[in-house]
Order: sequence, then C-alpha cells, then structure tokens
Amino acid sequence: MKAIQFSRFGGPEVFEVVDMPTPVAGPGEVLVKVAAAGINFFEVLMRADRYAVTPSLPVFPGVEVAGTVEALGEGVDPGLSGRRVAAPLFVSARPFGGYAEYVAIDAGLVVPLPDALSFEDATALMVQGLTASHLLRQSPPAGRIVLVPAAAGGVGSLLVQLAKGQGARRVIALAGGKARRDFALSLGADTAIDTSEADWPARVREASDGLGAGIVYDTVGGALTREFLDLLAPGGELVFAALGRFHLSAPDIEAMIGRNQSLKGFALLPLLSADSLKASLGALFELASTGRLKVVIGGRFPLHQAGEAHRLLEERRATGKVVLLPGDDFVTPDR
Repeated sequence: MKAIQFSRFGGPEVFEVVDMPTPVAGPGEVLVKVAAAGINFFEVLMRADRYAVTPSLPVFPGVEVAGTVEALGEGVDPGLSGRRVAAPLFVSARPFGGYAEYVAIDAGLVVPLPDALSFEDATALMVQGLTASHLLRQSPPAGRIVLVPAAAGGVGSLLVQLAKGQGARRVIALAGGKARRDFALSLGADTAIDTSEADWPARVREASDGLGAGIVYDTVGGALTREFLDLLAPGGELVFAALGRFHLSAPDIEAMIGRNQSLKGFALLPLLSADSLKASLGALFELASTGRLKVVIGGRFPLHQAGEAHRLLEERRATGKVVLLPGDDFVTPDR
C-alpha cells in the first residue's frame, strides 16, 4: 500500500510517498480501507518540529480516518464486515499512520457512520468535532458572551454552531478576511470581526457592549493569547486549547487573579474513554447527518499531495476541514 512519511523535519516538501506492507487485522481488530484522512494543525506543527512533543523519526502522520471495513481479525463481530466507519486512531494502540491506503484498529473503537454522512465529513467530526464539543462541556456557553478565534477553521466553525445551539448569549467570531467573516456569520455567529484589521480588539469590546467576553475558547495560542486576556470580562474564563503555544507570563496570571478570572487548560485525550468517545462521535454524526450541524470541507487532496494540503492549512487559507482522499489520483482543492 501507499503511505506518507517524513524522515526529517521541515516544510511540506519533507513528505514522501512510500510503499509499505498492508496492515493485517490482528485479534480484535479490523482492517479499514481509507476513503478519507483528516489533517489537523498540530500535524503541521509536528512536521516542522514546533509541537509540544518532538516525535521520533520517521513519522507516519494521520490520526483520524474514515472508510470501509475490509477484513476482520479473530473474534470480531462479523456484522462489521463491509461497514462504513470512522476510525479514531488517536485513541488506539497505533495512534498514527492515517495518511495511507489502509489502517488496522481495535474493532471496539470504530464508529459506524450514518448513511447520510460522507467519509469526508466524518473526519471533520473526530479530532475537531470532539475538541469543539468537549470545550463546550468544560465551559458551557449558555447565557454568556463567547469569543471564538479562528472561527472559519475546522474547530472554530463547529464551535460557533454548537455554542449558538447551546444558548450562548452572543457569539463573537474572529476570522481573517471578508469571505471568512461571512462564512462565520452564515454559521450563526452574531458578530464576525476581521483580525487582519488593527482595531479588531476595540471592535470586540464594542460587540460585547464594553463588557468583554465571558469565555474565550483559545485554540490559537501564541502572542494572541495575551490579547484575548485583555478582552476577557471580569470573572471570565480563558480556556486554553493550543498545546505548545502558551505564552502567558506569571504577571499575566497574577493580573487574572485580581480580576477574578480563571485560566482553564484543555487537553482532549485525557477526557476520552472508549465509551464516551463512541457516544460523543455518535451524537456529532447524528447532528451532521440530519443537517443540524454544518460540516465544511475546505480542501480535498489526493494522498501524494499531502504536502500541498499541509501548505494550505499552514498558510491559513483553508475554510473548514482539509482532507486527503487516498482513492483519488487528483482532486482540485477548494480555495
């Protein structure tokens, strides 16, 4: 089978297509023929050795795929044969390797897909969908003014919709450029503010009637976290979900104490058990398949163009989810 690896850190050009043995489904496992593999921003950081953890080389990236069960290992329910499933590799014993034509995974972790849900949309609801839904569980938005950075991205576009659906008093979306602002508004944001304009913090304050945001879901991190802190209301919560990009200082945190504000860390994996993961994904799949949650695919690439897919995401030109489609020789990306 074909798979993608990188054996040195660097730009998108470090990816190479390699031939590997097709995995074999061991006892309790299924072999999934990959129809779509999701790309996440942390993989961009990992490829460039800018993530919180430096992986051992070579790396076979990809932590989430959707496809069809092609073979069963010993002891697996025969009813899974031929089923369309989501395979959340990130919670499995082999958490990487999704940029490939086949993966093997514990049969107890796969989640059947509703007929109306595409493979592509399923990838958007794994890491990013679970991140959005668990962020809202950690800090419920009902009755509060919430600030959603990167609102046109994979996590942000889902956060906007879910926060609005869960009764947020006001959803203030941050996005760069008119097209992305319009996109966030189409998803239900009350206000969309262009972060490429110098006065965007003042516009956030205006949109919150001078109160500031009750919750900031910070999935961006870096220098922007300090600016988000300035926009946080007294007693508000800054939920930090940008592992490896935390730049607040001790004085910043001390100032939060004086304003009765809280800093809440967020890491997805410790929140997931096999049962809770399947229940959460099932709920997200149901929302999307019935049209109550809109999933947007912002780029589609064949496997051998994984570097171009990363470049689209790294340059923040993507709206929604970017996916690899191993079965296609050429796919024109949405730009």
